[in-house]
Amino acid sequence: MILRIVKMGFIPDQIDAFLENFELHKDLIRNFEGCSHLKLLRDITHSNQFFTYSHWESEVHLNNYRNSTLFKEVWKNTKNKFNQKPEAWSVTEVSNL
Repeated sequence: MILRIVKMGFIPDQIDAFLENFELHKDLIRNFEGCSHLKLLRDITHSNQFFTYSHWESEVHLNNYRNSTLFKEVWKNTKNKFNQKPEAWSVTEVSNL
C-alpha cells in the first residue's frame, strides 16, 4: 500500500473556492480505482495550509489517478489558488501501533 501526502498552501481568499472544488470531487477521487482512503486536513496554526492524505493499492493505481482526466480537472482548478509550491510524498508504513 502507498500512502500519499500532499501539502498545499493557498492564497487566503481562494480557500473557500478550493474547499468547494474538493467537496465536488472528493467522492470521485475516493472511489477512483485503487484508492481506499482519502482525508483533507488543515493545519491548526496556519489556516491556509492543507494536506491530502490518501491510501492507494499500489504506485500503479496512484499513477493511473495522476494521469487521469479527473486529476487533470481537479489540479487545473486547484493549482491557480496556491501561494507556494505544493509538496508531495509517497510513503509506505513502517510501524503501526
